[in-house]
Amino acid sequence: MTKYDIDVNGSIFDWDLDKGSIMFENDEVVLFWVNTAFKTLIDSIEEIAGEKEARLVLETAGYRTGRIVSEFYLDSSGSTHEILEKLPNIYVTAGWGITEILSYSINEKKAVVQFFNGWEYKVNRAQGKEIEGTFLPGHWAGVFTGLFGSNVWYRVLKSQIQGDDCSVYEFFSSDISPSLNVNALLEEQTKAAQKELERVTNLRTEVLSNMIKEISSPIIPVLESILVVPLVGRYNEVRAEELLNKTLLNLPRYKAEYLIIDLTSLSGVDDYTLTFIEKFVGAATLLGTNCLLVGISSELSIQITKSGYRMNQIPSFSILQQGVKYALDQQGLEIMKKKR
Repeated sequence: MTKYDIDVNGSIFDWDLDKGSIMFENDEVVLFWVNTAFKTLIDSIEEIAGEKEARLVLETAGYRTGRIVSEFYLDSSGSTHEILEKLPNIYVTAGWGITEILSYSINEKKAVVQFFNGWEYKVNRAQGKEIEGTFLPGHWAGVFTGLFGSNVWYRVLKSQIQGDDCSVYEFFSSDISPSLNVNALLEEQTKAAQKELERVTNLRTEVLSNMIKEISSPIIPVLESILVVPLVGRYNEVRAEELLNKTLLNLPRYKAEYLIIDLTSLSGVDDYTLTFIEKFVGAATLLGTNCLLVGISSELSIQITKSGYRMNQIPSFSILQQGVKYALDQQGLEIMKKKR
C-alpha cells in the first residue's frame, strides 16, 4: 500500500507515499521533531535576527497563521460557536498540546484560553528558556481577530514555562497588532542606533579634539631666545583660547625674548581671527616677549588693511627665515658657518 488514512479524534490524516505528502484537515502538512529539528529552526531564527526580534517574528507569524485558520473555518463552517467548539480537538490532534477555551464572548470580543504542553512550551523548554513564547498567543489573537471580526490582542495570565501548571491567555479587543509592534521595534532600534552613533561620534570628536590640541600650533624653540608658534587651519573660540593659554603659560618657562607667529598655514581668516592675533600679540608683549609676524601673504595683508586692524607696529615678514634673522639681529647675534 502506498496510501493510508486514519481518523483521529474526528480529524482525518492521509498519507500518499507516491506523492510524498501528508494531509491533515484537507491540507498538506509536514512533521518536525520538536526537541531537535524544530528547536534548531527557532534557534537559527534567533541567532540571525536576535532574540527580541525573533519573538516578534514568531508572534507576527502566529497571528497571520491564526487569521488563515479563522478564514478557512469560517468559509467551511460559517458558525463562530461551532468553530470554537471544534478547534481545541483539531489542535490537540495535530500535536499542538491540550487547548481549552475557558470562556469567550463574541459580542464583547473577549476570550480566555488555557494551554497545556503546547509545542512552543516544549521547544522553549528544550532551549532552556524561562519566558513565555509568543507564537501561540499571537496565533490565537489572529484566530479571534478573524472570528470576532475585530482586532484582538492578548495578555499572559499564567505561564507554564515560568512554573505554572499551564499557560492561560486572555484575549480582548485592542488597537495593538503585530504591525504596530514591528513599527515600535523599528523605532526603538532606530533610536538605539542613533544613540550609539551619537556616542561614537562624540567619542571620536573628543579624541580628534584632543589630538588637535596636541599637534596644532606647537611651541617650537628655534634658539634659546627665539620661539616659533605656527598657526594652522581655522581658529574658533575653543582653539584660540587653547592656543593662548598654552603659549602664555609656557612663555616664562622658555625665557624667550622673541616669539615668531607663523601665519603661513592659517586659513579662513575672518574678523575673529584677526582680533585673536591682536590679542595674542598683546598678551605675549605684556609678559616681556617681543612678537613678530611671518608668512603674511599678499591676500592676507590686503585683508588686514581692509579690516582696519592696526598691525603695522608689529614687525612682519613674508617668510620665517627673515623673521629669525631679524630676531637675531636685534639681539646682536648671527648664525655663522663653523670654522674647521
